[in-house]
Formats: sequence, structure tokens, C-alpha cells
Amino acid sequence: MLSTALRTLRTRWVTFVGSFVALSLGVALIAVMGLALASSLDAPDRAPERFAAAPVVVKGQDTLEVPTSIGDRTQKLAQPRPVPDDAVAKLRDLGTVVEDRSFEVRAEGGPGDLVGHPWSTAAFAPYELDAGRAPKAADEVVVSGDWARPGSRVRTDAGTVRVVGTVAGLGFEDAVFYTDTRAAELSPRSVQLVVDADAAAVREAVRGSGGVEVLTGNARRYADADPDRDSEALTAMNAMFGTAGGVTGFVSVFVVASTFAFAVAQRRREFGLLRTAGATPGQIRRMVLSEALVVGVLASAAGCVLGSYGAPKLAEWAVDESLAPRWFSIGDYTWPYHMAFWTGLFVALCGVVAASWRAGRTGPTEALREASVDTRAMTWGRWLFGAGLLITAAVTLALALVSNPSDLLHRKTYVSRPMLLITGVALLAPVLVRPLARLIAWLPAQLPGAAGMLVRENAAAGVRRTAAVAAPVLVTVALAGSLLGATATLNEAKATEVREQTAADFVVAPAGDAGFDEATLRKLRAVPGAEVSATASSAVYVLEEGVALIRSDARAADPELLADTVRLPLAAGKVSDLDDDSIIVNEEWEKHAVGERVDVWLGDGTKKTLKIAAVMTIGTGNNGVYVTPRNAPAAPVDRVDVRLADGADTAAVAAGLRDAVRAPGGQVLARDAWVRATYPETNRTTRMGFFLVLGIALLYTGISLANTMVMATSDRVRDLAVLRLAGATKWQVLRLVGAEALMVVTVGGVLGALVAALNLMGMWSALGLLSVWTSIEIPWATLGAAVGACAVLAVISAVAPAGLSLRRRAVELAGVRE
Repeated sequence: MLSTALRTLRTRWVTFVGSFVALSLGVALIAVMGLALASSLDAPDRAPERFAAAPVVVKGQDTLEVPTSIGDRTQKLAQPRPVPDDAVAKLRDLGTVVEDRSFEVRAEGGPGDLVGHPWSTAAFAPYELDAGRAPKAADEVVVSGDWARPGSRVRTDAGTVRVVGTVAGLGFEDAVFYTDTRAAELSPRSVQLVVDADAAAVREAVRGSGGVEVLTGNARRYADADPDRDSEALTAMNAMFGTAGGVTGFVSVFVVASTFAFAVAQRRREFGLLRTAGATPGQIRRMVLSEALVVGVLASAAGCVLGSYGAPKLAEWAVDESLAPRWFSIGDYTWPYHMAFWTGLFVALCGVVAASWRAGRTGPTEALREASVDTRAMTWGRWLFGAGLLITAAVTLALALVSNPSDLLHRKTYVSRPMLLITGVALLAPVLVRPLARLIAWLPAQLPGAAGMLVRENAAAGVRRTAAVAAPVLVTVALAGSLLGATATLNEAKATEVREQTAADFVVAPAGDAGFDEATLRKLRAVPGAEVSATASSAVYVLEEGVALIRSDARAADPELLADTVRLPLAAGKVSDLDDDSIIVNEEWEKHAVGERVDVWLGDGTKKTLKIAAVMTIGTGNNGVYVTPRNAPAAPVDRVDVRLADGADTAAVAAGLRDAVRAPGGQVLARDAWVRATYPETNRTTRMGFFLVLGIALLYTGISLANTMVMATSDRVRDLAVLRLAGATKWQVLRLVGAEALMVVTVGGVLGALVAALNLMGMWSALGLLSVWTSIEIPWATLGAAVGACAVLAVISAVAPAGLSLRRRAVELAGVRE
């Protein structure tokens, strides 16, 4: 059978080109992702950046550690504690102490990620002046990089400053250095400091100071901003490539299986002749499996070669797009190649198993069949697996809606769940395409002429061909609609929550991350006609089920003022019952009964037992908790809601608010403008991952479409010749072929849109159960672009071989025999 398979591959090479290309690309992508994942597992520890030249760094407590029955559980504190004053006094006796501060700076014409520091900390990076001098006055600064030169004046959110010096950028930040006094005014809290003293003496001085850390050597990197950003970036990158790898495997199996199934259906007369010549069903099956084995081995080997060239390019792209750390590169690993090769071979064999079984069932009488109408397009296996997958998708969705609707809002769920529905609908496609094709072509069939009727009947008669062409379009449209639609719907739901919960007429936000000071708050409260409610961001930690330390975002507010400016989605209790001994939680907490007491840790790590005053619905997961300001120590006021008093003039109040925040810097937004400004956006890494997934799907769709259309059109040479003999012109025949291709792509697009709509309906239902009613967001532009690309490719792939075949005389084509 192997020799027969090789001869078949040589004579029917067009049939297998698409499978070879799809499989080799799939193996290449698996190899690339395997190499990327392997390289990220051995990531080196990042060296200190801002404190590379610092002798010793002393850091206040910034981690909450809670013992449990299965070990200690830790969380980063929302409000790290400063080094205690008595410890600082002891450290000053040992040597020079320099307090560190970091705060956001917004400057016209400057980078978007500017961060301010005291000039005395510049020597610890070390930064060195390459022009100008050090700052001496409150309005003088030194900047890194070349975006401003000495002598220039720059308007910032904290006032206009004059650049008196520049330092060369070190790559890890864009810095603005103020005098130490001015930096202390802009960022009063300091949670870490540098000590020029012996490390052992420093440790002795801070012994017993409660969570204070002494950092030396490579550990000084933990004093840098976001010291875990490399590992977080690698984790996000692994998730992105893992998702893309899963979709690659799914789509490659789908394409290979579809291609082989269609090829087997086309060759039924060939198999019938072999059966007439004495071939057994087992020999037919072994021949088809041998063909897949040969294609699988060659394609997998080619894919591994492509992967070795593609992996470094992907690493460069990830670094350029800031999806991976600057140092990331592909290492020397062999196991990803083994994984990719054997996975590709397994995919090829799995994709042809069903086709080989059907080929073996071909009877000798199939050699005598001339009918073009497909019969028995659905086998019992397709019915069983297709219906089973749809039932499984429906049951799992129902269980999730009943038990835990919020699980449907997680990325891993709305990425994986569509696969069941896509596969189920694709398996049942031969049942769906005939009535759908007749429905879509009904109106064209009523027009004068026979073209519309022929398009309808050809698509309905060639069920296998229609299903094979529509299936990859279904996959692309369904994935695009499900993934992009899910993120857009979830973003709109979050915006709906913000819109419904904001009852204020104006929202005032600070320019930086330090929040508003007390003097600014007094000015805001003094604005005539303004009822002001200031809230601060913090966090609360709770131990769930005795082993999981969970962080919940918290807002600290005065209960009476809060009730006037915010509409909380309460399921029980009252906002006015909130006091210093209580907390407002949501239904996601293990304890969420009004009046029940719960042990919590505040944002600075202080443990308290608070009574539940009210309970909010879960929503999209952004409904955190509410406490009073006393239970959010050191939390910065980062939002001020303002409601107009009766009879107050809107313009006058807005002007007064702007005057109050002009000096420290701030933004006054009307309610609708605030909602637009805070409209959530999909995480950039997630967005890039989705486009990578959709790019893979569209690539495979193109391969499958081109291959299937070429195969189908080549198989219809005699049909086209009959049309020519019946009087149709060459251009009429080509227009008919193109119209059929467009109609079949439309069938696939409709089925894909249906799958996407069903998936989004599940998310919409989950949001409704979580008390968030929003619209379903369908990415029509993306879906239109995907269907348009498929249509162009399908028409070209159908018309081009048809045009080449019509170059011969119709009489000669009509006489062609297989």
C-alpha cells in the first residue's frame, strides 16, 4: 500500500498541497511557541537598576504574610509602610540617609511614562550629568534623555519648570529629578531609603522594626519600580503563545481532517475501481493512512525547519512590541522540535482516521456512479460527535450559568468555550448548508436568467463541497466574533457599571498618583454650590476557606456623602450603615450576610474584625469593597465626586472646581466625560494575542479555501464543459463559478456569525445573572473584513483554475474520463 500511496501522491499532488502547507505551518508555529516557552523558563534574574550603586537599601514593610494550615500566604500591600521613625533615627547615627521618592509626572512634549525623583537619589543608578547642572530651586529640574535641553521651560501637571541639566537615559525609565525639598512636597510619603553604612550594622539597627527589609547585592532590585515586571511579562507572553498554540492545533486538525475527507469523497470512483480489482477495505484504509503518514512526516520535518527560522523573528517582534523583556531571546533547545514533529504527525493521522474508515466502506459499484448529487453526506459518526459536542456545550454553559456565572467572564473560558460549538456546528455542516444555501440563494434564483437557479442548485447538490469550503470560513468568523466580541461586550458591561454607579455631576481626578492633599480638598469643599465626596483607593485582604488570601480593591469614603454621589448595586443592607466598625462587601465573598463579622487585613497590613453593613452584587468583578477613611490609612484621595446643590449654577461650580485644583494639578470632568475617559480597554497583551490567534485562523482558512476550491473546480471540468455546450459563454461560466464561491463563503460566514452570537449570548446571560444588563457588542468591521478576505480568495481560487480549463475546447473537456 505504501507504493500505491506514493504513486497517488505523485499523480494527485494538487490534492495534498494544501494539507502539506497547513500542517507544516502548524508544526512551525508549535515549534516557535515551544522554543519561546522553553526560553522563558530559564529567564535570568534582573539586576538592580535605580540602586545599582547604592550601598544598602532599607525598605518598609510592603508584604502581608498570613500563616495557614498549608503554609504562609502573601500579598503585596496596597499602602506599604514607611520605615519607622525610631529606626530612621538609628540609621542616621550609622551614616548618611537619603529618602527615596517616586511619583508620576506629566509634561508637555515629554514621554508618557515620566517619573519624578529627588536629585540626591540620581547617584545610586548612577546617573551622571552630561549637560548643565544640578537643580537648586523648586522650579528647576534635570531630565533624562534628549526630549528637553538645558534652558528650556516645560509645563507639567505640577507647574512650569525650567530644565537646568540633562543626564543620559539608562533604558529602564524616563526620569525627572527635582530638588529633595520639592520632591518631598510632591510626594510626602517615603517608604524606602538608602543608607551609607555597613550592612550588618544596618540590620542590627532595624531589628524588631516589623517587616523592614535590608537589601544588598542583587536583592536591591526589589527596591526598583515593579521588580516583578519581567516575570509578569513572561507569564503574559506564555499565556498568549499558549492560547495561540491551542488554536493552532485545533485549526490544523480541522483543516487537515476537512481536506482529507473531501479528497476521499472526490475519489469514491477511484476506490470503487480498486475494490472491483480485488482490494479489501483494510487495504484501502491502509493506503489512505499511508498517504497521511507520508504527508505528515514531510510536512512535520519542513515545519521544524521553518520553526528554527521563525522563533528568533518572533522573539524580536515580542521585544519590539514590549510584550517581552529587552533581554529575551531564543535559547538552544531540542525538545520543542520533538514535540512539534510528533504532534504534527499525530495531527495528520488523527485528521485522516475518519476519512480512511469511510474510504474502506466504498463498494465496487461506486466505480459506475456518475451522479453529482451527494448522498449520505452525514455518517453516524458525524451525527454522534456533532450532536454530542453541541449538547456538551449547552450543558456546560447551563451549569456555569447556574453555579458560577462569573466564570464565563474569564479569558481562559471565553477563549476555550467556542471551540466546542465551532467543532459541533462544523461536523453538522452538511445538514445545515443545504437549507441555508437555498435560503440565501432564494432571491437571486427569482431573478431573470438561469444563473441564480444554477448557483442555488449546485451548492445544494454538492453538499460535501459546500461544507468543505464553508467550514474554514465558519472557523475564522466564529473565532473573530467570539473572541473580539467577548472582550468588547465585557468592556461595555464594565462601562455600563461605571455609568450606572456614578450619580455625581462632576468627577475631579488628580494629575499624579499622589492624590489630593488636605489643602486642596478644603478648597474643593469651599466651592459654592458643590457637595463634595472624596474617596481614596486602597485594598482589603481576606482569608477565604482558611487557605486563600484574597485581595479586594477598596474605596474609602464618608458614608453620608457617598450615598449622595454613588449608586451602589446593593443586594442587601444600606450604605448609610457603614461606619468605622463595618465594611460593605460583595456577594463573591465567602461571608456576605449583613450583620456577620469578618476578619480582614487593611491596606497597610493591620488586622481588624469588621461587621458587614451591606452587600453588593458581583457584577463584572469590579465591585470591590467600601470602608471608611479610618480603615484605609495612608490611602491617597484619587477621586472627588461633586454633586450640584439645588439651584447651583453648573458653569460657576465647574469654574470653581478648576480653580481649586489648578495649583496641584487636576482634571474636572462632567459625568459623561468621566465615563468616556474611564472606558475600559482590553489589555494590550491580550489584544495582541487575539490578533495572533485570528491571524493564524485566517492563514489556515486561506490555505484550506484555496486548496479546496482548486480541487473542487478541477473536479467539475466536465460540468463546466456541458454549460459551454449548452450555449453559455466563457465569461458567463466564470461568473457562475465566482458567484457559487461567493455564495458558499456567505454560508460559512452566516454559520460563523451564528456560532459567535450563541457564544456571546452565553456571556450576556451571565452578565444579566450578575446584575449587569448591557448590549452585545459584535465586531462587525472585523467580521466583514474576514468574510471579504475569504470571498476574494475563494473567487480567485475558483475562477483561476476554471479559466485555465476553459482554454480547451468544450467538446474535448466533455469527453474527459477519470
